[in-house]
Amino acid sequence: MTTSPELSQSGERTIEIRGGEVVYEIVGAQGDFIVLTAGGRFSKDIPGLRPLAEALAHGGYRVLLWDRPNCGKSDVQLFGESESHMRAAVLDDLITALGIGPCILAGGSGGARDSMLTAILYPQQVTKLVLWNIVGGIFGTYVLGHVYAMPSILAVRGRGMPGVLAVNDWRSCIEANPRNRERLLRFTEDEFLNIMLRWLNAFVTKPGQTIPGVDDTLFNDLAVPTLIIRGGKNDLNHPKRTSLEVQCLIKGSELIDPPWPEDAWERASEAMAQGKAKGFNLFDTWVQAAPKILEFLDR
Repeated sequence: MTTSPELSQSGERTIEIRGGEVVYEIVGAQGDFIVLTAGGRFSKDIPGLRPLAEALAHGGYRVLLWDRPNCGKSDVQLFGESESHMRAAVLDDLITALGIGPCILAGGSGGARDSMLTAILYPQQVTKLVLWNIVGGIFGTYVLGHVYAMPSILAVRGRGMPGVLAVNDWRSCIEANPRNRERLLRFTEDEFLNIMLRWLNAFVTKPGQTIPGVDDTLFNDLAVPTLIIRGGKNDLNHPKRTSLEVQCLIKGSELIDPPWPEDAWERASEAMAQGKAKGFNLFDTWVQAAPKILEFLDR
């Protein structure tokens, strides 16, 4: 693992983790560390994430923002039982390499899933969990499979690895980090297809898996203080029911109502679909959770 001595204007650093570079930055000058993780395949620079990081830093914490592998400027990484398993392994090594553990993990949507799995698999790294917009249910998990795996599977089967390079997610990774073109082309068609099929399997709804690709029994030993901000009443991507089920799985966890409107995700999704998302993004409301998060962490 190597750290770049160079700082960009935005305060970014790079560190080599598991054979790939991870881009990160730290917001705040002192206090306990919070690893704040975005959702989707969005980078740390997705609108809405930094205001939350700054609010938490203003509350006395240092916040690590990072481009997860396959997001933003970090290198592509393709290994593990699922994409979240891969990111949990990378985050474990990242926390160790930076010497910031054990620390608080906080994240929404895919970031909540990555944070939960990290806490389950590497409990020595985590002191507290803060989770919101937790994905679950048939609709939510099928959407994830459709978005994250199916385009790549269809591309590699139809046009080989050159076709994979044209898939929106991978094209964005290459545009942000040109090294990713070569990293993807290191895989044969069969290798890449097998990984994508394995990752797709995590998003097939199964009995005993409230969280995609994670057996409920794995929560049995999870014993860190946890705050859950429940999903909106009609949010099909992050169902209220899933939040309640996760509260049952994590012993002693606390569940609160969302500090943003119940239909915040639906309205943001509509704005994006209609091309009106400028100035109103999926994560714009997240900063509204800062007071509740700080209250929980400061107890």
